[in-house]
Amino acid sequence: MHDATAGIVADQNLLLEEFASDVLQGLSARKKYLPPKYFYDSRGSKLFEAICRTTEYYVTRTEHTILCRNADSIVAMIPKDTSLVEFGSGNSVKTQLLIEALLRRNNMLRYHPIDISSAALASSERELLQQYPSLHIGTIHAEYFDGMESLSTISTGPKLILFLGSNIGNFEPNEAINFLSEIRNRMNADDRLLIGVDMVKDIAVLEAAYNDSHGVTAEFNLNLLRRIDRELDADFDLAAFRHLALFNPAKSRIEMHLESLEDQIVTIRTIDKQFTFVKGETIHTENSYKYSESDLRMLFGNSALNLIEQWTDEKRYFTVNLLAPQA
Repeated sequence: MHDATAGIVADQNLLLEEFASDVLQGLSARKKYLPPKYFYDSRGSKLFEAICRTTEYYVTRTEHTILCRNADSIVAMIPKDTSLVEFGSGNSVKTQLLIEALLRRNNMLRYHPIDISSAALASSERELLQQYPSLHIGTIHAEYFDGMESLSTISTGPKLILFLGSNIGNFEPNEAINFLSEIRNRMNADDRLLIGVDMVKDIAVLEAAYNDSHGVTAEFNLNLLRRIDRELDADFDLAAFRHLALFNPAKSRIEMHLESLEDQIVTIRTIDKQFTFVKGETIHTENSYKYSESDLRMLFGNSALNLIEQWTDEKRYFTVNLLAPQA
């Protein structure tokens, strides 16, 4: 008899080994870093939702407004009986605007959210099915590139692939081209990609968005150390680090760091390793690239994607872009 519990435990052990390996690699580097995918444990996912509700974080609010105003126009530009696939779905709040627009046109809709957070997938699935009985959901618990393998097997019909929230900004420029190219290579001629992109704007606005006055983003960043303490048996003192987020104009990106406030040594017992920090040294935890119009044209062109239509807000803080694969 197959023991499902044993399989779950094995998967969890593999994820923990990967986490330990990535932490070891990142903290052993000359310039210390931690992969941002590890922000999203259960607490981290809730903190990110709270960030999206802060006054300073315009990204979610602006994208939601654009989708609210234009959901029907977006849906009108894609084939009927289109399935919805979403990378980094999170709580699927903004996606509901497109789900509702698609259901106004079709009696039934298939939705495949892809997310690294199993908790976020389970929660959004419950809530969506309660609200939309004619919605059929097939969740995919995976990172972006692993989830991409599902694109060719999800449906033989047309797909609208979503990549919202300016998640593309978390990729290095060459990685962004690689990621979009991989999606394009799995798209059929009638598939479409809808991508949200945060645009270059006043530095004060950008930096405030990642340094909210209530300290939610700081807590989100520091929670990464709390997770290492809990899952890898470490002794990070969160009070000995502070959140740091600055705009780097040369690279057109917000950089998030955790800065050591003193000389200190941290022990991670799971990997039997000690790490030395000097006062002022940082752990680089995330980048968020901001795009100009010319940057966007290069990104899409180098990924073999054609821009069909673009929607934006009055201040042009954010754009939502509908793309088709180049022939």
